[in-house]
Amino acid sequence: MRGIILAGGSGTRLYPLTTVTSKQLLPVYDKPMIYYPLSVLMMAGIRDILVISTPHDLPNFERLLGDGSRYGVHLSYKVQSSPDGLAQAFILGEEFIGGEPCALVLGDNIFYGNGLGRTLRAAVRDAESGEGSTVFGYYVDDPERYGVVEFDENRKAVSIEEKPEHPASNYAVTGLYFYDNRVTEFAKQVKPSARGELEITDLNKMYLEDGTLHVRTLGRGYAWLDTGTMDSLYEAGEFVRTVQRAQTLPIAVVEEIAFQNGWIDAETLMDSAEKYGKSPYGQHLKDVAEGRIALKRYDSEG
Repeated sequence: MRGIILAGGSGTRLYPLTTVTSKQLLPVYDKPMIYYPLSVLMMAGIRDILVISTPHDLPNFERLLGDGSRYGVHLSYKVQSSPDGLAQAFILGEEFIGGEPCALVLGDNIFYGNGLGRTLRAAVRDAESGEGSTVFGYYVDDPERYGVVEFDENRKAVSIEEKPEHPASNYAVTGLYFYDNRVTEFAKQVKPSARGELEITDLNKMYLEDGTLHVRTLGRGYAWLDTGTMDSLYEAGEFVRTVQRAQTLPIAVVEEIAFQNGWIDAETLMDSAEKYGKSPYGQHLKDVAEGRIALKRYDSEG
């Protein structure tokens, strides 16, 4: 299973914050934004990950994340010269994907919830077994801003529409998608929309019409945050701060997830702790490495 983080775009809605740096490099409380989608792919058990960003910003992601070895993953990088739609990620990443199943997560999306690892790994298993695609629906008050999924009386998805004027439901499709090994082939068939973009909704419609689109709703106990606006960016930081203060443990700590997965050892974890110095993030890694914090080891069931 391959994974892609799409971290492109100009971030104009966040100007002047993003005039000289990528939106996905901005802080969400105590971590760069990209740590959150990276942690999602790692919790899903995905180790081969491609980061797609602009020619200007990609070197900064490389400086931040390196080759991924300290997280127990392999990171590759690809330039997106212009933001021509989310489905373009699978065309840009065709060589990286190599005919394998692939997940896509948007670089400005944050997911949190008890049992999230199990949910993600179930989506991976479905994609790897050739059972189509899995996307996630989340109840929102403003569905007209998103791709909206409509369900029948049996809670089966019957339609998906991009930014509808009259939404058929309040369930938005989140920025996390799992596809089988047909995804690049399907993405190449997507035609530019009226906005001139290769819409991910049109890709999802292909799986829907094929009868292999699975929509899992994220209900109570889950949180999905899209940090594309100034208010949502601030609210995301407040959410992370509130959760971490309540449970006295940080979330989306990528080195910790790697250690939980058995991808790095305690010595590598301690090296990372020393790199972060006396920061709370570094102290947490040190506590984990020295066994002062009990961790659940992820397995095939999450």
